[in-house]
Amino acid sequence: MRHRPLPSPPLSGQVLLVSGAAGGIGAATARALAARGVLLALTDRDEAAVRALAAELPGASAHVLDVTDRSACIDVVAAVTAAHGRLDAVWANAGISVYGPLDLVDADTWDAVLDVNLRGAANLVRAALPAVMQARGYVALTCSVASFVHQPGHTAYAASKAGLEALGDSLRSELTGTGVRVGTFHPGWIATSLVAEKEDHQPAFRRFREAVRPPFNTIHPVDAIVPEIVGAFEHRRARLVFPRVHWLAHALRPVAHTRALSAGVRAAAPEIRRLYAEQLQARQR
Repeated sequence: MRHRPLPSPPLSGQVLLVSGAAGGIGAATARALAARGVLLALTDRDEAAVRALAAELPGASAHVLDVTDRSACIDVVAAVTAAHGRLDAVWANAGISVYGPLDLVDADTWDAVLDVNLRGAANLVRAALPAVMQARGYVALTCSVASFVHQPGHTAYAASKAGLEALGDSLRSELTGTGVRVGTFHPGWIATSLVAEKEDHQPAFRRFREAVRPPFNTIHPVDAIVPEIVGAFEHRRARLVFPRVHWLAHALRPVAHTRALSAGVRAAAPEIRRLYAEQLQARQR
């Protein structure tokens, strides 16, 4: 029997739990969603920032949360459902990144990227799922364009985001018939601290971005993606790719990493390694 999705309910009055909400895409989208009447439970490791944001937004609450702590995720979900009596949606948005060759990046830092981006997202969704299923709600995952475009220097980030996209795709089919929809969000280069810190302080990263063909190397302002994400929540979309030109890379993923299409970044890889190694040596002096 085919299960047809129910029409999406209005955003106003919905309860949404967001991780990584204190800055960047999370904070900007939270402001837009609050303006639409969404009741936000904002979580982040940065206590001061998440509490300041919650104080701005009507009906919002702040929760200090490290998503790698499974018990803490359970406790936050319990607090939110106790306060509101429901949970309509969860957005696993918390993420970190490290740039550099696999063998040169600090191993603990590399592991932390997978812990936050993949295991942390799973922790939060697992904790929230019973309440979201009861509400026939929505699960959203910030997966990045890096989930399907895998470039040099991003082994940890690409691996974590590819895994997160796979988690979302599998969960979507797994929840068939429950009324819950699952969305994967795939932002390209967005002007957040995640990108700015590498752009400002890592010559290897700048060389990598120079090697990416336009328009795929353009950095977009945060405000440009916010209406797209709000629309994804409003219509409970299965997938959001931004900017839309990256849909081409998504459709061509089977051939995206052939030598012909990745020639530019492959040619830059030795210089990227050299620049990273030089910066690493300078820091160790």
